[in-house]
Amino acid sequence: MFVLELTYTAPLDRIDALLPAHVGWLGRHYEDGTFLASGRKVPRDGGVIIAAGEDRAAVEAIVRTDPFAVEGLVEYRVTEFLATTVAPALADHRQQLPA
Repeated sequence: MFVLELTYTAPLDRIDALLPAHVGWLGRHYEDGTFLASGRKVPRDGGVIIAAGEDRAAVEAIVRTDPFAVEGLVEYRVTEFLATTVAPALADHRQQLPA
């Protein structure tokens, strides 16, 4: 599992102008099952996405296609973790520690 932390590097008016494209990108990855949750940070200086990807390289490839990233408006921090304890709604995403 991955935590994707976005930090805006551009003024909010540039972020807002590209927001519809970013929301469309999010929607595609919700549909394919990669994204599980997302939203703005408070204060509004970026966002957070919880992702269930096959591996780090695949998730980083997805990140590079975010319209915000393509236009150079954000920096991403990708943190991988093992989701060994999950809410019932996320049971399909529970992971095991390596042997």
